[in-house]
Amino acid sequence: MSGQLSTLLIYPDFLEEDKFNKNKLGNYSEGLASISAVLKQNGYGVRLYHMLYMPDKKEFVRKVAEFDCDVIGFSARTTAIPFITEMAGWLDDEFPDVPVGIGGYHAILVPDECLKIRGVDMVIVGEGEFPWLDYMDSLKEAISSQSPPRTDIESINFKTTDGSFIKNPVRPLIEDLDSLPFPDFDLFDYENLDRSKNFTAMVMLSRGCLFSCTYCGNSQFRNIYPNKKNYCRFRSPKQSIELLELLLKKFPFVKYIEFRDAIFNMYEDWFYEFMPMYVEKIRLPFNCNLRFDILTEEMVKMLKDGGCYMIDIGLESGNEEFRTKYLRRSMKNEHMVNVAKWFKENKITTLTYNIVGLPYETLALSLETVKLNARLDVDKVIPNIFYPYPMTVLEKTARDGGFIDASVDPNDPVQLRMPQYPKYDILFMAYNFNKLVKKYRKIYALPAEKAEKAEAKLDKKITSKNYPRRFLYKSAKFKENLFIKAKKTLKKISPRLFVFLKNKTMKEVES
Repeated sequence: MSGQLSTLLIYPDFLEEDKFNKNKLGNYSEGLASISAVLKQNGYGVRLYHMLYMPDKKEFVRKVAEFDCDVIGFSARTTAIPFITEMAGWLDDEFPDVPVGIGGYHAILVPDECLKIRGVDMVIVGEGEFPWLDYMDSLKEAISSQSPPRTDIESINFKTTDGSFIKNPVRPLIEDLDSLPFPDFDLFDYENLDRSKNFTAMVMLSRGCLFSCTYCGNSQFRNIYPNKKNYCRFRSPKQSIELLELLLKKFPFVKYIEFRDAIFNMYEDWFYEFMPMYVEKIRLPFNCNLRFDILTEEMVKMLKDGGCYMIDIGLESGNEEFRTKYLRRSMKNEHMVNVAKWFKENKITTLTYNIVGLPYETLALSLETVKLNARLDVDKVIPNIFYPYPMTVLEKTARDGGFIDASVDPNDPVQLRMPQYPKYDILFMAYNFNKLVKKYRKIYALPAEKAEKAEAKLDKKITSKNYPRRFLYKSAKFKENLFIKAKKTLKKISPRLFVFLKNKTMKEVES
């Protein structure tokens, strides 16, 4: 072991479709940066293996050996588990004496599944900073006393030599985020991150979410903690500003802030205290995530005054009844229309998140989502195909409905098999979503009587059995892939031109 006990954090920052693409940039992880800050504050070393592609075994083993660390921890999202499973096996082959742990969203949802992976010795269930610190303290003491490390650490489940599991209680979540050190931004090659090439910094000032949308893991994450009532927390406005000031001092190239909090306007009191401080101390253009049903016109005006140029907001489904019944999002379409008007009036670009292929959904219901986006006259839309994340309420709904087929490839973009909504209809809707929003937007600009007839005609055409939806999906996918590749290449080779074009687009939207 090295002189100073150290942890190697492995961050698989790629997807199945681009796992062999070496020509891309990485993303910042707030969780890893926070764990690193706590460990370093207590005298331990931390290194990051920021994986932008899937290496072969030889390259992976060589890199791990170069880091020369005493403990290894994987950051696990659900879609990264196949890669982590393979890499953990390689570690077991080449470094059998180095303890290996898994943390992150997937570990919280299905800890036993993670602990069964060959080469994995422990799983962190919950926030990782202090359980990992306790383990490092335990390892340090074990080396000093020549005894085994503890296996009774809260929030860590251990695998024994006989393959059985030791399950420990979950540590209470950290209620006061101000008690944490600021994230270790230096853990990353920060200037070469994807957002950095756009002169943008990703920032999180909170943890958790007040709401329990059925497709999201937050409701399950909350339930594991003994103090779950305090699941949604923000740093104080004062410390939030200090964090931003530190970030800008370290990286003066940053010209934009991207707040990645689950819902930026979650707590009204916090919001109204923070925004004037942001205007006075920071005042950089920013974007953030919001929620329709807790937005007021005053909030929108304050966002604009603070420099907000774009908001991300969940629309998800356009049918009120379906949205309430299956997603537990009981917001009214009428209020959503009003909120969209406020954003237009304040010249804030609106991007909506939408889901297609939900359990019990149909092509006609997805079309309602398209049409609500058109009525709101939003600037950008992101259509996502539903993914049944383990242990979520909607995953159980899909399973109970018989829509989950064990034979479906885990990397298939459409995981559900529903007789009323075939796979290629879902793909058609996902890849043609933007184009359809534009078509209906043009219709709604017509006089009422003409619009009604044109809408009915287009509805009938799109849902017709003879409409070439499979062909249109493939054509749209090909064009989108070309656009994404060109965008990524431009951002990497000429970030200033990329930002120039971005700013030009923003001005066109505002005008």
